[in-house]
Amino acid sequence: MSLVSLKEIMKDARKKEYAVGAFNVVNLEMVRGIIAAAEQEKAPVILEFAQVHFPLVPFETIVNIMVEAAKKAKTPVCVHFDHGDTFEAIVQGMKYGCTSVMVDRSNLEFEENIKQTKEIVKIAKVLGVSVEAELGALPAREGTEVIEGEAQIKAGDLYTDPQKAKAYVERTEIDALAIAYGTVHGIYLKKPVIDFNRLAEINKAANIPLVMHGGSGLNEAEYKKSIELGINKINYYSCLSNNVAIKIKARLDEMQKLGKTYYYHDINQWAIEFVKDEVSSVMRIFNSSGKA
Repeated sequence: MSLVSLKEIMKDARKKEYAVGAFNVVNLEMVRGIIAAAEQEKAPVILEFAQVHFPLVPFETIVNIMVEAAKKAKTPVCVHFDHGDTFEAIVQGMKYGCTSVMVDRSNLEFEENIKQTKEIVKIAKVLGVSVEAELGALPAREGTEVIEGEAQIKAGDLYTDPQKAKAYVERTEIDALAIAYGTVHGIYLKKPVIDFNRLAEINKAANIPLVMHGGSGLNEAEYKKSIELGINKINYYSCLSNNVAIKIKARLDEMQKLGKTYYYHDINQWAIEFVKDEVSSVMRIFNSSGKA
């Protein structure tokens, strides 16, 4: 139980064909809500912090909170640095206690992507840290709206090539591969075009736990089909953050309408409650409930 690596948590997910929810956090309330959901559902979970969120909270501070929460949790928890854009930040993440890091070099040419990813893998292996990397490209970033039309970009332009995925995994020796097969980061404004045939081909060729980024906003059938075809980690942030914000606003409006006094600390407690509810519901969809 408690703090584990991504490699450890993915081994069981791959074997039993379920996906572990990976939830980006930006404060203590999100950490508490996610851990509470994992313990209630008896599910393994991945706490993430992304480099794009550096302006929201000090890196070392939030990782310390995540690691301490993981150590005390009653279920397996991986602490993951998501979308590491710089070598320095990724190494810092390992130093601060992340048991897993993501090398995001998907914007580079294939050979350069491999070269830079291998540099991180070499360091991570010495420290016992797992490595996730990305091949292919997903538009936008977490916590944003997808620009209209981005979800319709031709598959050949961005989607992961199965044979390149096989070579990439063999040459980098990563522990999990984030792929592009039709999902996009952020809140969908148009229905995504999911290429399940491509996912099946990647799964067969790469033979490694696969990661869905842009995991917010799909329907239940799309999640389950993706898991069936090899997805073992699902990043889920945008809908979580958006839905919690909507619920907090509704609660504030309700309190104001009733003429009740409310305080800032009330919002903290509501946030924990709403995060727990949202995370619990998607854990059941991901089939990770009862797997801890």
